[in-house]
Amino acid sequence: MSFYLAIIGTKDNAVYDLEFGTFRQGGDGTSKFSADMKQLCPFIVHSSLDIVEEMQWNTNVMHLKVIDKFYNYLISAYMTAGNMKFLLLHETRADDVVRQFFVDLYDLYVKTLMSPFYSVDQPITSPVFDQRVKMLAKKYL
Repeated sequence: MSFYLAIIGTKDNAVYDLEFGTFRQGGDGTSKFSADMKQLCPFIVHSSLDIVEEMQWNTNVMHLKVIDKFYNYLISAYMTAGNMKFLLLHETRADDVVRQFFVDLYDLYVKTLMSPFYSVDQPITSPVFDQRVKMLAKKYL
């Protein structure tokens, strides 16, 4: 099972993205996306931004759950208070696990945002952030 995570900025720019596989059921954490699907992942996630922006005005919850489907893949979304969007492309429907992953990712993002060396829509290139996101993925997904 494979996942694609994207953090989208307030100007619809990609701030962070990560492609990874499951660690459950003996998985090693490597993505199993085909070569074509690897190229499609950013396109699929960005095409769902219109749905996220429509939904943000109709709800007061941060976790929007599954917002779109593409073939057998689901797209889950999480809106932050600062209008950042966390999007996850995945295969299985596990809303509670994805929600907890997003909550912990939001906590990690806020800690990164508090750094004086980072501004809101700047791409996150920190290897520490990357490693901690991978640890969250290992814990939940």
